[in-house]
Amino acid sequence: MALLKKINNQAQTDKNSGFGTNANSYGGRFVNKNGTPNIEKRGMNILRRISWYHTMIDMPNWKFMLILFSFYIAINFVFAVIYYAIGIEHLDGIAPTQSALIQFGQAYFFSAQTFTTVGYGHISPSGFLTSALSAAEALIGLLSFAIATGLFFGRFSKPTAFLKFSHNALISPYGEGKGLMIRLVPFKNTNFTDAKAKLTLGMSIEENGERTNKFYTLDLELDRINALSLSWTLVHPITENSPLYNFTEEDFKKIHGEILVFITTFDDMYSNTVAARTSYTFSEVIYGAKFVTMYNRSKDGSKTILYLDKLNQYDTTNFS
Repeated sequence: MALLKKINNQAQTDKNSGFGTNANSYGGRFVNKNGTPNIEKRGMNILRRISWYHTMIDMPNWKFMLILFSFYIAINFVFAVIYYAIGIEHLDGIAPTQSALIQFGQAYFFSAQTFTTVGYGHISPSGFLTSALSAAEALIGLLSFAIATGLFFGRFSKPTAFLKFSHNALISPYGEGKGLMIRLVPFKNTNFTDAKAKLTLGMSIEENGERTNKFYTLDLELDRINALSLSWTLVHPITENSPLYNFTEEDFKKIHGEILVFITTFDDMYSNTVAARTSYTFSEVIYGAKFVTMYNRSKDGSKTILYLDKLNQYDTTNFS
């Protein structure tokens, strides 16, 4: 009840949050810092539950390249074992007097040449089984490289919101009162226009003896800008109509709450709308601070310099 008294009755409830209201069935935060839902899906076969295409498109570059090279090495190893098992004498060009290790190595490189359809011609298959195997391997190689090319294209052509959010949200002086502030910045050489923002406050509160998730819309000073070229500080004025109106610094430390951030903007490079998400738990809210300015005029006055390394910098401020 004490928490309900702190929340202003005029605060607008967000009924379209998309998250469940039963707090006892929910664990951890609603949205991870990277914008993905904090949900683990179970109860279905993993091959049906996970889309391998989306997984390959979304994974980090180093992991994607590692999987490609691992697949290339592994599949050629498998084919080399089969060639060796059929009989090395069915691969013309491999001397029978060589050691077993060297023979297997030559079979492996013959497999790599067949898989990539290079075919240097130093070694050639003889016999039905070896010829059929090399023909099947060549077909598998063509299909594999077609799939890899499609994945490369999908990764490079995927519209992505190259936006970074500040590590912390701040409760800062604003006008004659206070405001909740979150900063974001574009960090690539892309042009964003028509940017829109929405903040939603989620809290787990006890109401009528039951634990319930409540969501509130946080009004913004500006929820839309024409061009997102510099940093953008989202400001929620903590007025009498704000659900955070009566909150103190101690409340942010004791209460389980989370601020959800949703950004959509138009990317000129891809001619497409892109989206970015993140969230801030109350433990990630700094009370009594304000962001350091990220940009200033160049020395010759001809340009504006944007310092990306200042995204998370803030000054502590004492105010009541």
